[in-house]
Amino acid sequence: MSITTFTARRARTLRLAAAGLTAVAALTLTACNSSEGTGTKSEGKADSASSAPADQASGSQGGGEAGSPQGGSDKGGSGNGGTEKGGTEKGGSEKAGAANSSGSAGSSHSKGSGGSSGSDNSEQEIGPCDINKLSIGVKTVKRPLNYAVLEVNSHAGVDCNLVGYPILNFNDAQAPIPVNEATKPQAVVTLAPGETAYAGIRLSAADGSGKHGYKATSLKVYLQDSDDSKSVELPGGSLYLDSTAQVTYWQSDLSNALD
Repeated sequence: MSITTFTARRARTLRLAAAGLTAVAALTLTACNSSEGTGTKSEGKADSASSAPADQASGSQGGGEAGSPQGGSDKGGSGNGGTEKGGTEKGGSEKAGAANSSGSAGSSHSKGSGGSSGSDNSEQEIGPCDINKLSIGVKTVKRPLNYAVLEVNSHAGVDCNLVGYPILNFNDAQAPIPVNEATKPQAVVTLAPGETAYAGIRLSAADGSGKHGYKATSLKVYLQDSDDSKSVELPGGSLYLDSTAQVTYWQSDLSNALD
């Protein structure tokens, strides 16, 4: 064999060997890649499988931890918070509200049943006197001169008001005698059952300065704001009047009527 032939065969052998090594390396690389892929998948499965209990465990622990703080805060909020905040704030405000409501209810009740509001109601319920439930009389007095007094006594079952002054019409005249405005009292006279009220009558001037004197033989008495009248007998059957005749406002005291 020649050297050239030997060299060619050896080079061919080396190429074949190199090709075989290349193939083996390729196969090995492929096997490694496939095994790594399988390992990654199996490790992924193992991780997922192993992580599932861990997640569940951590979830249960997390749930327990989350549940207990939340549950604790909810319960504590409604329990501890309710006893602390609710007890001090809500409970206190409810007690205070109940106290205030009871106090206000009591105050309103006492006010409603109090004497002041009762007296206000009673004053509002007092109406004007009915002339048909009054006894009326006229009598003369020694002082002042030429004076008479009109007396009324109530036999009604309730209090009544004598408004203003009596309207006195002698001898069915066209107009009653005028009123003395200086005698107006500060308040309306209230007449209780059995009580007496008064009105003074100046019949004529004591010094004789009056004019158009006449003898009155009849008298009709009216109350203000009423069309009813009552005929009253005159003392001695008649009275002498002149142009100065006047009547006072109703008075609760006789001395005020004759002042």
